Amino acid sequence: MSVSVTRSAVLLSAIVAAGALATGWPVSPLVVALVAGIVVAHLPHRPEGVDGLGRDALRLGVVLLGLRLSLGQLADLGQTGLLIVAVTVAVTYSATRSIGRRLGLDDDLVTLIAVGFSICGAAAIAGVQDVVRARSAVVAQAVAMVTIFGSVMIVAVPVTASVIGLDARETAVWAGASIHEVAQVVAASAAAAPAAVGVAVTVKLARVVLLAPMSLVVGAGRSDAGDGRPRVPWFVLGFLGAVAVRSAGLLDGAVLSGGDRLATGLLAAGMFALGTTVHLRTLTRGTGRLLVLAAASTVVAAGVSLSLVSVLL
Repeated sequence: MSVSVTRSAVLLSAIVAAGALATGWPVSPLVVALVAGIVVAHLPHRPEGVDGLGRDALRLGVVLLGLRLSLGQLADLGQTGLLIVAVTVAVTYSATRSIGRRLGLDDDLVTLIAVGFSICGAAAIAGVQDVVRARSAVVAQAVAMVTIFGSVMIVAVPVTASVIGLDARETAVWAGASIHEVAQVVAASAAAAPAAVGVAVTVKLARVVLLAPMSLVVGAGRSDAGDGRPRVPWFVLGFLGAVAVRSAGLLDGAVLSGGDRLATGLLAAGMFALGTTVHLRTLTRGTGRLLVLAAASTVVAAGVSLSLVSVLL
C-alpha cells in the first residue's frame, strides 16, 4: 500500500466524518457515514487502505465514548433509575436473542441486533463487532435496523407519553431507557419533555456504560481461546478507563467537549470504512425476518421500560 493511497484514505474518511458531524439531523452521524461508504462502494474506484483505518478508528472512538459518562451521573439516577436501565437491557438482549434463533437468522446478525437495540445502537454494534467477528454486510444490516426503528420511536414515544399521561421525568426516563441512539433520544425527549432532556440523555448513557459487561456476555458465548475464557477487547477496557478519567474530574469542559466530538468523528470514519465494503445485494438478504426481529426487539425494549417506569416512578 503506497503512502499516497493511505493519505487519500485518511483524507476521504476525515471529510466524510466531518460532513456526518455537520448534518445536525436526528440521525446518528454514524449512519450518515455508513450510507456514504456504501455509495462509495458502488463507484468504479474506491481508495485502498480504508479498511484498516476504519477498524482503528472504531476502536479509538469506543474508547473516547467513555468520556461522556461519569460515575456521579450514574449515582444521580438513583437505584430506581439504574434498576430500570439494567432490567430493560437484560430483558431486551435475552428476548432478542431468543426470537432471532426462532426466526432462524444468522447468529452474528442476531447478536448485533440484540446488543445494538439493548445498549446504544450503532456505537454498541461497533463496540462488539470485533468480538462477534461479523461480516461487514451483517454489521450494516444491524445499523440499518437501528436507524429505521429508532426513528419510529422518535415519534412513538412522545405521542404515547401524551396519550397515557406520563409526566416530563417519566417520559424522559422511558425515552432514555428504550430508544436506540443518543441522537434519537434527544429528538424524542425534546419533543415530549424539553425540560427533562438531560435526564433522558443520562439514562441513555447509563445504558452505554453496560457495553463493557455486555462484551463479556457476548464473548462468553463465542470464546475460541485455548483456555476457554471470554475475551474483553482492549478498547472496551479503554472505554472503562475513560469513564474513570471523567469521573475523577481530571479534564475540563472544553477538553471533554472536544473528546466527545472526536469520538463521534472516529466512529463515523469507521462506519464509512465499513460501508465501503458493503454491496446492496448482500445488504437486502433476509430482510423480512430481520424486520420482524427488529420490530419485536423494539417492542420489548419499549414495553419493559414503560412498565417499569409506570410501576417504579
